[in-house]
Amino acid sequence: MRALGLDLGSRRIGVSLSSGSMATPYEVVQRSGSHERDHSVIARLAEEAGAELIVVGLPLSLDGSKGPAAVGVEAEVEELREHVPLPIELWDERLSTVEATRRLQAAGVGGRKRRHVIDQVAATVILQSWLDASRPRPDTA
Repeated sequence: MRALGLDLGSRRIGVSLSSGSMATPYEVVQRSGSHERDHSVIARLAEEAGAELIVVGLPLSLDGSKGPAAVGVEAEVEELREHVPLPIELWDERLSTVEATRRLQAAGVGGRKRRHVIDQVAATVILQSWLDASRPRPDTA
């Protein structure tokens, strides 16, 4: 299944894509100041990629509760549903940016360059986590 992963940041939206069992970085959308414009870009990207589903990272608190950031993402996802004719799933993204930073540091990607791709890599971490959890598990009984 082709799925688009989103990390809805305040300045940028990280976008990843899967065409099966692996998520890869796809795009970074700079926030325009208008959710409507940003969502139109996401709709176009989803159509171009042939996505069948969108997975959006939900920034829960470490204890699993919904803070202001999670409430804001939920509200934006409701707006996004009006612009994108695809199923949208929310997925727990706790520590995705931390993991993305670790991956980029391990790859030797430094400061300024890292700031430009961190959202894309975080979206990839989110989507890969969703893919891994959604994959059928072999019967171990």
